[in-house]
Amino acid sequence: MARTARRGGATDETGRYAVLYPAIAEAAHRVGATAIGLIDVGRPAALNLCVDRVGITYSDGVFLGDPDSPVQESCSIVHGGAVPDRAMPPVVRRVAVTRHRPDVEDALLAEDPPVRFYGDVVELLSEAIAAVPEDALVVVTTTRALSRLPIPRRPSFVDRLREAATGRTVAWVSAEGVGAAPSVPTLGDRPASGHSIVGVAVYRGSEQHVDAVGRCWSRGRMLDWFP
Repeated sequence: MARTARRGGATDETGRYAVLYPAIAEAAHRVGATAIGLIDVGRPAALNLCVDRVGITYSDGVFLGDPDSPVQESCSIVHGGAVPDRAMPPVVRRVAVTRHRPDVEDALLAEDPPVRFYGDVVELLSEAIAAVPEDALVVVTTTRALSRLPIPRRPSFVDRLREAATGRTVAWVSAEGVGAAPSVPTLGDRPASGHSIVGVAVYRGSEQHVDAVGRCWSRGRMLDWFP
């Protein structure tokens, strides 16, 4: 079980750290990034922005993150997979894009609060990306956020990522329900099947590489990381 030191916030979001950490590290590894700017979309508490500030123990013995953090998570690896034992680069900017303000700032964010944008998350995405220093890889994260967007608007989210990538490399790490994330492979899974597909997309100029790297259940507390 997780040990948390937080004020308010949705504790069920913390399980997603175990999914996001290796996926963000994978995105950074693919482009050789040495620094990243995290942009979390659609979660008012923006707890995903704390992903590098927690410790995560996987059932196969791999540990990722900060061993001294007051927040320690555990995750069960299923189906014989194994997450890469790879650290993510330093986070130099944290940005939250949400429709509403949070009720209270999370304890791990309070001392170094993120840049926040409030309003239409699709329309604000370009501005949020521009807030990340040019020498850092933009990593946009969504966890069950696109399912809150009307279906016709979801492709516009990806369009914003592609537009931003004309001038810089942009990565998108997602943990969304089957079929909710445009362009992320569904692996033949049925929609509304109860699990999320973990996607890693990299957009650079006119190039794009989009992969499904795993499946997760129980809000990230069970993970099948693909070889």
